[in-house]
Amino acid sequence: MRLFELLLFLSNIGLFALTVLLKKGRRRIPVFVASGIASLLLVIHWTVEGYRVQLFFPYCITIIFLAISGYSYFKKNGPKKIPRFMLGSAYTAIAIMLVVTAGLMYAFPVFKLPEPTGEFKVGTQTFHFVDPNREEIFDEAREGKRELMVQVWYPAQAGTGKYAPFIPDTQILRYMAANYGLPGFTLQHLKYVSSHAYSGAEVSSAQTSYPLILANPGFGSSRFLHTSQAENLASHGYIVAVIDHTYNTFATEFPDGRITTSTTNDLFSPDHDYQTEKGNRDKLGKVLTDDVAFAVDQFELIQSGQIPSHLKGRIDLDHVGGFGHSIGGATAYDASYDPRIAVGIDLDGGLYRLRDREGLRKPFLFINSESEFERLKMVMDNHAYTEAELKRMGNTREWMDQVTEDKKLELERMRETVAAGGQFLYIDNTEHLNFTDVQFISPIFNMLGITGKTTPERANTVINAYMLDFFDMYLKNQGGILMKGPDSRFPEVKFVTSLL
Repeated sequence: MRLFELLLFLSNIGLFALTVLLKKGRRRIPVFVASGIASLLLVIHWTVEGYRVQLFFPYCITIIFLAISGYSYFKKNGPKKIPRFMLGSAYTAIAIMLVVTAGLMYAFPVFKLPEPTGEFKVGTQTFHFVDPNREEIFDEAREGKRELMVQVWYPAQAGTGKYAPFIPDTQILRYMAANYGLPGFTLQHLKYVSSHAYSGAEVSSAQTSYPLILANPGFGSSRFLHTSQAENLASHGYIVAVIDHTYNTFATEFPDGRITTSTTNDLFSPDHDYQTEKGNRDKLGKVLTDDVAFAVDQFELIQSGQIPSHLKGRIDLDHVGGFGHSIGGATAYDASYDPRIAVGIDLDGGLYRLRDREGLRKPFLFINSESEFERLKMVMDNHAYTEAELKRMGNTREWMDQVTEDKKLELERMRETVAAGGQFLYIDNTEHLNFTDVQFISPIFNMLGITGKTTPERANTVINAYMLDFFDMYLKNQGGILMKGPDSRFPEVKFVTSLL
């Protein structure tokens, strides 16, 4: 909660208290003075912090109190007597508005992202890539090539000026709100949330080059929702490129002002049989994997200077990793078959194209939420679903039998990969969206069980620590302490020693 919006809200409570508690003849001057202070706070708040819809009621209350108290103060004749029931109704309405405002401020805070823990300042730059060799297949109305927006965070020289905003493309906020079933105006206040990166800053000269990490958001997500992870890795000496997989994000804005929204959800329907759904997921997965390969191509061009950037000559292309969340985690896994990518991390994502390839023989880290691990554990334990369980899940026995068959193959692939130098672990009291910055947007998500019982700050700390340790181990030949087994600093992290 920001300082002046809090003071404005408290001033409204004070105005209300003075009006209710002071006798009629004694309230004229105090209420006038208090309304003047509230109005001053409102002006400062609008000027310094910016208005937001969650404070609509305090704005109205402040202006109304100023008008009424000013009229009462300067009018020579005393105010007309107001019927008691009207006065009571007005007081009740104000009380309700203040309570609603308190709830909205709590539910939709202008939050602060966690501070990066590394020694480097962080810079950021966004690229628009167009693949001349691929047709766009997810927008039938537009004939064109596959386009991507890719945002890069990197170690920077000491920055000057203000940090870049968390979501610079504010036009997409209404689509983000719709993605979570909220009215379009609900998340407009996120334009006031700041990142910890400087736009266009020079690359730090502390090292000649830095390892590259490519990251992939989940289905219907966005590159912005991995800002805290990208900033943290960049602050520890990595160049992190998060790919907005076009038409698989809730919205992506291009330099010419075009905004694309998610159309890949059209691939999936409750009317499909399991094999159709799996085939469509593999179809989507191949596009996402090809996006990563194309992004690596582009960073090779940036490194050589064929694409202008501060990053020219500063990318260590001999040490490249990847990570992703949900289907983006599966993308990180599938893309790691590319010989240019050395290691990867899957954050709570089931794999795709399981029958198209042999097991991945590279170090790979799987970090699952507790709930996802419980689902995998049921497969490992050969759990027989009851009719009641199937009804609750809305699935048929035939469907779940096919899911189980594929999950067993997925576990086999994971075993093979972990044997090549990776790990499989899960984090107690976490849910699927604890692996993204969605968890910071509203505490309501925690109350609804969308995120786990652990606090967003703690979940972020734990995930960042294990991601950094793994990448340090394989891309910098240092660290690796957390990969050795349970650590008393992170008791919620559980190592899975057997995937049988």
